[in-house]
Amino acid sequence: MTEYIQAGEITAMLQPGMRVFVAGGTNEPLDLIAALRASPDSSSGVVYVQPILPGLNGTDFSSFHSSASMQTFMLSAPLQDGYRKGRIDFLPMQLRAVSDYLSRGARFDLALIQLTDSNRTEHFNAGLNVDVLDAVLGNSKCVVAEINAAMPAPTGSRLVAQDRVQYAVRCNRQLTPYPIAAPTPEAAKIGQLVADLIKDGDCIQTGIGSIPYAVLSALHEKNDLGLHSGIVDDGVMMLAERGVLTGARKVVDTGKMVVCMAIGTQALYQWAATREDLIIKPVTYTHDHSVLSRLDNFVSINSALEVDCLGQVNSEMINGRQIAGTGGAVDFMRGAAASRGGRSIIALTATAARGKISRIVPVLEGFTAATALRTDIDTVVTEYGIAELRYLSSRARGEALIKIAAPQFRDELWGKWQDMKKLL
Repeated sequence: MTEYIQAGEITAMLQPGMRVFVAGGTNEPLDLIAALRASPDSSSGVVYVQPILPGLNGTDFSSFHSSASMQTFMLSAPLQDGYRKGRIDFLPMQLRAVSDYLSRGARFDLALIQLTDSNRTEHFNAGLNVDVLDAVLGNSKCVVAEINAAMPAPTGSRLVAQDRVQYAVRCNRQLTPYPIAAPTPEAAKIGQLVADLIKDGDCIQTGIGSIPYAVLSALHEKNDLGLHSGIVDDGVMMLAERGVLTGARKVVDTGKMVVCMAIGTQALYQWAATREDLIIKPVTYTHDHSVLSRLDNFVSINSALEVDCLGQVNSEMINGRQIAGTGGAVDFMRGAAASRGGRSIIALTATAARGKISRIVPVLEGFTAATALRTDIDTVVTEYGIAELRYLSSRARGEALIKIAAPQFRDELWGKWQDMKKLL
């Protein structure tokens, strides 16, 4: 039986050495976090684990107490100080593997999550994010949930038995929006080039940000597209309202949009609760190879920080410094490779720092990790064109990528590539 408490009462549950999970994404339990922040001594010796979404989740739990620490699978600007000081551990894992880690790793003493009421007796609704919920519920000794009356309750989301939640805190708080910046002219051009690669009936996956939004905006004339992705955002909402995302040709989950999280504006959150064709499932389904491989014509569309002339992709490091994480992109790339008619696309602007830095580079720098291998991607798109890498030789890949680099960097790239080819 769930016992209702005040948010501040959770601080008395903490003890040194405890391992505490905190939900991320749109389901971050902000009232419970505020209670922890207001009682710093309660976090003494506590290890916090949170899968964060940059731009939405930014709490450095290791800052609550000098002996507190944190584990995460994605870094962002608010966590950089704790990471540099060694209080935050970054675990490089693809999202599907994160779920396995949370379900099979050391048991959590406490899990702090956010749910909402449902129309089913003896059940709560998981709301807009169920990414690793099942993994955590199955591996936690005690669960404390914010029951947020303001969180939408999609019919296609997870139900959580009330007897699995030992303690609950009532709240009525609007979810934090995640507005997407309007696409730049460069992003709009990339969006159109990617749209030209999408065929009627394809099943697509996109990431989040201005380039994925630009891609979705350019797909409005397509027909019967399907969606199987990590997120549903405002761009997806726009396409669904236009009748583009019917899912009619999907051989798995026909007629359904399948994601693990909704992220966007307040309008998107309310819209998600009204769509009976929207199914919100855990990453053990959305990011699982055995599911993705059964989706014919599955197209993964993701962005990156840089791509080198070998075709290796870096989506998480700058000058050897970890600024993000692997996320779920590689899960989808490899799913696309196993799909009949599937393909993977990396879309990125050709330059960074207002044109001062090329995102097409000769080779990833020595201490830069390759997020995706050169065998994981099929196509790279910048505002200058499309490089079809699938089936190209090592030498031909470099030449194709240099052709879509910014013109002011091509001569330099070509010279360095000639030296590299001697080694190849």
